[in-house]
Amino acid sequence: MIELRDIRFGYDDVGPVLSDVDLVVDEGELVLVSGPTGVGKSTLLGIVTGLVPRFSGGTLDGDVLLDGVSIVRTPPRERAHAIGYVGQNPAAGFVTDTVEEELAYGMEQLGLPPETMRRRVEETLDLLGIADLRHRDLRTLSGGQQQRVAIGSVLTMHPRLLVLDEPTSALDPTAAEEVLATLTRLVHDLGVSVLLAEHRLERVIPFVDRMCLLAGDGRVTVGEPGELLVTSPVVPPIVELGRAAGWSPLPLSVRDARRRARELRLDPPSVDGEPATTAAAVVRRLDVVHGRTAAVRGLDLELGAGRVTALMGRNGSGKSSLLWAVQGSGRRTSGRVDVDGSDPADLAPAARRALVGLVPQNAADLLYLETVDEECAAADGGSGACRALLDRLVPAIPGDQHPRDLSEGQRLALALALVLVSRPRLLLLDEPTRGLDYAAKHVLAGILRGLTDDGHAVLVATHDVEFVAQAADEVVVLAEGEVVSSGPVRRVVAESPAFAPQVTKVLGAPWLRVDEVVAAL
Repeated sequence: MIELRDIRFGYDDVGPVLSDVDLVVDEGELVLVSGPTGVGKSTLLGIVTGLVPRFSGGTLDGDVLLDGVSIVRTPPRERAHAIGYVGQNPAAGFVTDTVEEELAYGMEQLGLPPETMRRRVEETLDLLGIADLRHRDLRTLSGGQQQRVAIGSVLTMHPRLLVLDEPTSALDPTAAEEVLATLTRLVHDLGVSVLLAEHRLERVIPFVDRMCLLAGDGRVTVGEPGELLVTSPVVPPIVELGRAAGWSPLPLSVRDARRRARELRLDPPSVDGEPATTAAAVVRRLDVVHGRTAAVRGLDLELGAGRVTALMGRNGSGKSSLLWAVQGSGRRTSGRVDVDGSDPADLAPAARRALVGLVPQNAADLLYLETVDEECAAADGGSGACRALLDRLVPAIPGDQHPRDLSEGQRLALALALVLVSRPRLLLLDEPTRGLDYAAKHVLAGILRGLTDDGHAVLVATHDVEFVAQAADEVVVLAEGEVVSSGPVRRVVAESPAFAPQVTKVLGAPWLRVDEVVAAL
């Protein structure tokens, strides 16, 4: 259906991003694009949709064919009837005010009859489980809800090829499975083709037909997931477990791994008692209301010094509202926050930032200077500490590059470095692993551990259960703005299959991580 022939793309001042790329996506096929952060996955998707190089600059050579006809010079608007696209930041693509209007907008541009538009809107609302959001203002939705609406706005146009960039990155585990199951139905039942880039391979590997693995030199390797993952540097925990245990073929699903795990005879990891800690931050009777929606309801929370607390819950449960209220600049209806004797809401902005650091969901909100080097120098006064943190997270980002030209994962890494370098007493992170590969997430977990070792407190709102298993000491689960579960990470994640990491699903509690299995082996 869609074919890339000998694609080469690069920038004059940076060098090649993609080299000699050949890729064919057949009708009714789901193809995964994978690779380290910043390797060129979004660029490859942009070439398929026509956004690159039209809106990115750079030089493109090679050809793109749709049903054997070259479309490499065809503008994106003339591909929209056949190729639908959802980017990493869905809110940036919204053009209307409400969910229902957004779902209908693309069909209006295609000139579809009103009765067809109405039917497709209803079908899509039910398909993605967002019927209760139909009249909601898009600006009031959580990040995960916005992502589902963005996918729905493309689905209503019935494209033949769906191009999705990190489609589950802002979704809770259950919503992510529902979206992937929906995509699978479209592939199997309607013959729709799907080309998606995703870092959380543990979510998507069981669903894909083929995998396109990008390397740092711009070249790609295409093949069956089971074959490529044998040597790939980017693998989900379940494959890492299979490698450690010497299984062949490698398991690609939890069911496969559970069957193989019966042969393992392992002593469970020792579980230390929870250390006594002092509270670095105390939240009392916090209420946050947006319009007529109560986002946080009478919430009490204590964040221990020297502890990483993961904040989990389905999309729209109030996680982001809680973070902004704790930081002090977000809306509060009532309640108080105490961080070392001060309420951040009562402080001047500079004093508040020194006490409480926040990395928001949209990392680009923190970036306003012309180059990466200027951003780092403004954050650390030219000491080089910020650049050192950035290189630990995502190495080799050019210092003279504009932050807006970075990939989503590179922008996030830069925003993390800007906030982490000040070492605030309380650090708040909202979905800090979106766009980061496994290596970068491992480094981030180590940096957070270094902060907590010095007595700082960290609160991480995330849907990334594998990162929680790696980095968190405690978990707080929200539902409709209230705490429904809290406690040590090993106990809380084992209580709910939705929040359990892959190793726990395969081996049961108290197992959390692959390194524990390696030590036992």
